[in-house]
Amino acid sequence: MPMFQPTTSTTSWPFTLRQAISADAPLIAAMHAQSWASAYRGILPDDFLDREMSAEREAHWNKRFEELAAGAGEVLIAIQDDRPIGFVCLAAPDDNGSVLVDNLHALPGAKGTGLGTAMLTIAAQWARDRGAASMHLFVLEPNVAAIGFYESRGWRLAGRENDTMGGIDIIALRYVLPIG
Repeated sequence: MPMFQPTTSTTSWPFTLRQAISADAPLIAAMHAQSWASAYRGILPDDFLDREMSAEREAHWNKRFEELAAGAGEVLIAIQDDRPIGFVCLAAPDDNGSVLVDNLHALPGAKGTGLGTAMLTIAAQWARDRGAASMHLFVLEPNVAAIGFYESRGWRLAGRENDTMGGIDIIALRYVLPIG
């Protein structure tokens, strides 16, 4: 499988990144579910997190990989000691020249290790390589830890959107980061 090689980094990270392929959909879905179960406990309903989320994430990623194969973007999996520890999903630049960081997840055991920051650095390189001038992402309003993480790395609140997740109405905050 192709390995993603950062070209602008002077930092040596204790993990490698590889491009995900459609056969990785179950792995990505499992990591996504594990991350949500940890990060969204108390934000989304327990019943959804405990019973419905795994199947919902698997269906989501099977469909998402079809879109990615058609050129909608790319998923990079972080590997450390031959095991996956996180992933980032990036959408091709939109009409405004912004790349959506569709998902950024470090497994609970990898949080606090610098993995998220490193994946954001690589995401910015990926976006610049595709001519993007900015990146954007969405954070659930009650996810104070994620908001702090992004704001401490220069991301700025740019809007609020109504959404539904796990059968409840929520507010998703749109954050942006200029990279050009």
